[in-house]
Amino acid sequence: MALFREAVERYLLSPHIPADRFYLPEEQQFLGTIGYQPAEMHGYVVEYAEKGAPSPSTALLIAAVRRSYFLNSMRGISGNAKPITAADLPAETEEFQEIPYLPRIIRKAEAKLYGTLAADIMYGDEKDREFLRTHGDFHLADFLQLAASVRSDRQRLVSAVLNAMRTHGSAQPAPGQETHNA
Repeated sequence: MALFREAVERYLLSPHIPADRFYLPEEQQFLGTIGYQPAEMHGYVVEYAEKGAPSPSTALLIAAVRRSYFLNSMRGISGNAKPITAADLPAETEEFQEIPYLPRIIRKAEAKLYGTLAADIMYGDEKDREFLRTHGDFHLADFLQLAASVRSDRQRLVSAVLNAMRTHGSAQPAPGQETHNA
């Protein structure tokens, strides 16, 4: 949390420093111990500094889920997998169970867990937050933890989303109808 707050202050003073030169060597070393690349943390710093969301506590909770997955499932070893780029992600309009964007956010969550999101892609951006709010009212960290717990069983993840949508009254509209969120 201290690193996040210091990084936000540093960003507000010098917003044009690229992510790969933004963090001090000891900060980069710390980020490596939790399975984070500097660009991952930087995305949350920039979003918070410029838009006020996601909150520092949300960024911390997401980092905690990633850290746990990195240390427990990946045994603290970063993979050498090719980063997932925007072209590798499902289109925002792609559907699963008639829910647009669901395949995309699932793929982003999985890549976040594996530490393979390209530097220009952020798990938890505005579209992700809006989708999770309107499709079961998931917290970003809770959805990421759910993705970790189902271990690539996407059907279980989809079932959890559908159940949450029923519970929170955020079911999809019938074709041709619009949703009106209060």
